[in-house]
Amino acid sequence: MKTNRYLPIAGGLLLSLAGHAQTKLVTGAQKPMPAAEWIDADTGHKVVRLTQQDGDNASFYFHNNPFVKGKGNEDLMVIYHTDDRGHQLRLLNLKTRQTEPLTRYFKQVKGEIVGRKRREVFYQVQDTVYATSVDSKKTRRVFVFPADFKADITSLNADETQLGGALGSDAEKEIYRQYPAKSDFFNRIYEAKLPRTLFTVSTDGKGRVDKLFTDNAWLNHVQFSPTDPDLLMFCHEGPWHKVDRIWHINTKTKAVKLVHKRTVDGEIAGHEFFSPDGKTIWFDMQKPRSVTFYLGGTDVKTGQERAYQMDRNDWSIHFNISPDQKLFAGDGGDAGQVAKAPDGMWINLFRPEGDKFLTERLVNMKAHGYKLEPNVHFTPDGKWIVFRANFEGSEQVYAVEVEKKAS
Repeated sequence: MKTNRYLPIAGGLLLSLAGHAQTKLVTGAQKPMPAAEWIDADTGHKVVRLTQQDGDNASFYFHNNPFVKGKGNEDLMVIYHTDDRGHQLRLLNLKTRQTEPLTRYFKQVKGEIVGRKRREVFYQVQDTVYATSVDSKKTRRVFVFPADFKADITSLNADETQLGGALGSDAEKEIYRQYPAKSDFFNRIYEAKLPRTLFTVSTDGKGRVDKLFTDNAWLNHVQFSPTDPDLLMFCHEGPWHKVDRIWHINTKTKAVKLVHKRTVDGEIAGHEFFSPDGKTIWFDMQKPRSVTFYLGGTDVKTGQERAYQMDRNDWSIHFNISPDQKLFAGDGGDAGQVAKAPDGMWINLFRPEGDKFLTERLVNMKAHGYKLEPNVHFTPDGKWIVFRANFEGSEQVYAVEVEKKAS
C-alpha cells in the first residue's frame, strides 16, 4: 500500500512532503481529486481532505461542537463514518489525520454530542442514550426512553450534567411516517399545532427526567448555552416568515423568553446558534425573506440587537463564529435556496466592518451538491474551517486554511 508522509505545520493540520498542497486545482473538477491537498484555483486558499475515502465520512451539524483535546493536547474531532456495515462514530486526529473507531457499528445513530469536560461522546441508538469515553473507548448506558416517552437528545449543558431535547406526539410521528420527505411533512406538522415538550435527562445514568415546557407548537433546534448550564435555547419550527422562531428557557425557573421579534412583513430569522462565550445568540435574518440579508445577534442578558448586512451571493445556509469571535464563516448555498443566489456556492469567510460583512471566498463549491449541507466549523485554534462536501463523488470531511499563503 502506498502511504503519504507528513510534516507538522502551524495550525495543527499537516502538509505532505510531495508538495501537492502547492498545486492549484479547481476544487471538485476531478473525481476524485488527484491529491488530498490543493490550492483552490479560484480563491488561493489551501484545501485539505481530512478523511480517507473508505466510505462516507461526515462532520457534525453546524452548532454541535465536534472537538475535544487528545492526550498530547492535539485537537481531535468526532466524525460519522458510513460504509456497508452501517454507521460508526470515529475520532479524527487533526494533527496526523489518522482515524480510530470510537463506537461499534450501528444501523442508525443520532444525537451526537461531545462532552469536553467529561471526555465522553453522547449519542442515541433507537430508544437508548449512550456515552463513550474518548480515552478508554468504554461505553456506558445513560438513559433508556420509556415506551410512553419516545424522544431524542440534541444538546448537553455547560456543566455536562444534563442532556436536552424535545418530545413529539404520536400524531406527529404518524405525519413523518406518512410523509417522509421534508417538502411533504414540513407544513403539515407546523399547521397541525401538536403538543411538544422540552425536557432534560441527567447524564449520571440515574434516569432523572425533567419536563420543562409544553406548547402546541413545533419546538425544535434545542441547544444549551455553552457557558450557562441553566439556559436552553429552542425554536418554534415552521415556515420562518410565519413564526417568531427563537426562544430560550431557564431550566430552573422555567421562565421562557422570546429572543427576536419580527418587525416587518415577511421577515425571517433562524438557524440560530450561541457565541462561544454564551453572551450572544446569532441567527440568519432576512428583512423581508429573500430580499435583504443579515447575520443578526441578540445579547442574551439585555436583548440588545445588532446586525451585519451581506450581499445575496454571500448568504449561507449556516453561519458560524471563530473561537476569538472576530470572524464568521458561512457554507454558501445553491440557486434553489431561499436567497436564490446566482453565484452563492462558496465557503465564505466574513470580517465585520461597521454594520456590514467584508467577504472573502475560501472554497469554490460549484461541484458540490447542496442537498448535503456543508455545515462549517472553525477549528479550536481558529486557523482552519472544517466542512463536509461531496464534490469528489462521496461525502468527506475537508478543511480550508483561513490565512492565504503567498504563492
